[in-house]
Amino acid sequence: MEVITTHGKKRLPRDLKKQWFVLFSHPADFTPVSTTEFVAFAKRYEEFQKIECELIGLSIDQVFSHIKWVEWIKEKLDIKILFPIIADNGDVATKLGMTHPDKGPNTVRAVFIVDPNGTIRLILLYPQELGRNIDEIIRIVKALKIADQENIIIPANWPDNELIGQQVIIPPPTDEETAEQRSKEFKCYDWWFCYKSLEDG
Repeated sequence: MEVITTHGKKRLPRDLKKQWFVLFSHPADFTPVSTTEFVAFAKRYEEFQKIECELIGLSIDQVFSHIKWVEWIKEKLDIKILFPIIADNGDVATKLGMTHPDKGPNTVRAVFIVDPNGTIRLILLYPQELGRNIDEIIRIVKALKIADQENIIIPANWPDNELIGQQVIIPPPTDEETAEQRSKEFKCYDWWFCYKSLEDG
């Protein structure tokens, strides 16, 4: 889709050069919770860059409003917003389900994590009154990338899981022979719950 942003017109996902990106919506410019979120995203922008993930904001505001708000954040809070913000007329928000019938025309706090193939891998929807945890979004992108690269699955609260710490889970076997071999190859609670360190390959 073609969108108008604070960095000019863009076609998504084509213009992102086949990389991961986070598309997130906020209710409106010049609102307090959204301002705290944009500051939090901006402060972690380098972390997103290190994991080769782009950021794109969105709300149903004119591009002039976005530009002025970005200027205000730089002037008043000394934070520079380096990622583009989509000025949506409602088309993108409607297509992606970013609005809520009880919340008027504004977008909710949606998060779409998209992989290099342009596939939406995860959707988070927050109510307007709750700001997002940006560190959790970074954790999700890291976990999805590692899961794809290593063909493993990720435990709760990774990398600080209560049972296996930083280790990751081997996908459960689908036949009896593999199930019998599991405990010989990996650390296991049982044949259906085996795990390993990422360093083990």
